[in-house]
Amino acid sequence: MLYKNNKVFSLSLAVLLLLVFMGIFIPTSFGNVTENLTSRITTNFGWFYLLLVTGILFFLFYLIVSPIGQIKLGNPNSSPDHSTPSWIAMMFSAGMGIGLVFYGAAEPLSHYAINTPIHNEGNKEAISDAFQYTFFHWGIHAWGVYAVVGLALAYFVFRKQEKYLLSATFKPLLADKSEGFLGKAIDIITIVATVIGVATTLGFGASQINGGLPYLFGIANNFKVQTVIIIITTMLFILSAMSGLGKGVKILSNLNLILAVFLLALAIVIGPSVRIFDNLTDSIGNYLQNFLQMSFRSSSFDPENRGWINMWTIFYWAWWISWSPFVGVFIARISKGRTIREFLTVVLLVPTMLSLLWFTTFGTLSTSVQASGVDLTGFATEEVLFATFSNYNLGNIMSIVALILIISFFVTSADSATFVLAMLSEKGELNPSNKKKLTWGILLSIIAISLLFSGGLDALQNTLIIVALPFSIVIIFMMVSLLKELNHEKDQMGLSITPDRLPKKNQPFKSYTED
Repeated sequence: MLYKNNKVFSLSLAVLLLLVFMGIFIPTSFGNVTENLTSRITTNFGWFYLLLVTGILFFLFYLIVSPIGQIKLGNPNSSPDHSTPSWIAMMFSAGMGIGLVFYGAAEPLSHYAINTPIHNEGNKEAISDAFQYTFFHWGIHAWGVYAVVGLALAYFVFRKQEKYLLSATFKPLLADKSEGFLGKAIDIITIVATVIGVATTLGFGASQINGGLPYLFGIANNFKVQTVIIIITTMLFILSAMSGLGKGVKILSNLNLILAVFLLALAIVIGPSVRIFDNLTDSIGNYLQNFLQMSFRSSSFDPENRGWINMWTIFYWAWWISWSPFVGVFIARISKGRTIREFLTVVLLVPTMLSLLWFTTFGTLSTSVQASGVDLTGFATEEVLFATFSNYNLGNIMSIVALILIISFFVTSADSATFVLAMLSEKGELNPSNKKKLTWGILLSIIAISLLFSGGLDALQNTLIIVALPFSIVIIFMMVSLLKELNHEKDQMGLSITPDRLPKKNQPFKSYTED
């Protein structure tokens, strides 16, 4: 048996089967229950999510500027397993790749013309708000959540030689009890959240690929086509996963980055180039100027806007938290040999800057079309990008490149998840067997197809948001545990901001006079 004598994964599979069963056979009732729970969580715990996610950023900033930042994620003489460009490409593909293509044109359009955060729809203030809040939702806060989980795991696995399990990060607090009931509960949440997140991504990714086919080839948008898409992409990501992390995921991630840069450059050249860079400059200023205000905005003095905050900001914070087990585990796996300062600086800033440029470019394209009098608001989210391209020269070429990019991101995300689940299935084995990868790849696809057929994907997505609440508590204690161990190591190593040697009086250090 694949999971014989492994209670964590037996229980995880049991929970997943129960959720999938409800999603398939009672999708309406299951959807109503999960929707009500999600609504209550976003309403009653919105303040908690706002404080937690921003608190994570302050915590990570402290680690960057403190002497702790010198500590390596691995032995003191270890070096990175991957080049910096490949490292960035892999973390970007796993963390947000397909989401950027899915929402790149749609979210700024929504904030501008459908449901604005502050001002009335369609005016110049609304378009400013649209980019400012899109930056906020997809910027440094999201990567902060991913980074804290990835850092904790990478530190304990590569520095402390612990098992590749999130429960191992709690040893400074729980000691051997981290392998007991609480530790198993943490690992079960990790697996369940990863499977649900990837299954919903497979379903929505297939919907977006199918959303572009009518524009390009006249192929119908229906369940049969989406099933074929999932089957084909499953074969691709299983083949990639079987080739190993150093080949499949790395090659695909590098390809993703090349395709994304090409599509981005094409859109800038064909679209309103000057307006794109004007919007980027202005929106970065608005984002930085209002950073703290947006971070703590709960609208307690303006209840009319609370619904928007629940629908967007709180939803996104819960979404990033629920995705952090999968993305954090994967980022940790590819980050051996980096210092804590390098890890956090790159993970927080580089993907954020790429995301800001991406949303500015495609958001400017979609909002410009909308402002010109062509109504894009009637299109489904997965169709907005292709509908936008149809209003520009070489729109078909951009749609084809976008479709290829979506498929590539789709395969990479599923490939990464298959690798993560296989590692967890072998009790933290860093190089899991192909048998485990194949098993998880097939299971993920069956779940996605079944839920697409029954209409249960939305309910499963809500379930992921519900899972975020207990996992947010896990993150808090994970930070406490990590800080405790880092401070211990800092003291043992004698790390300090204080310099080791000072210049003598009237004898300053000069590089140009010293031998």
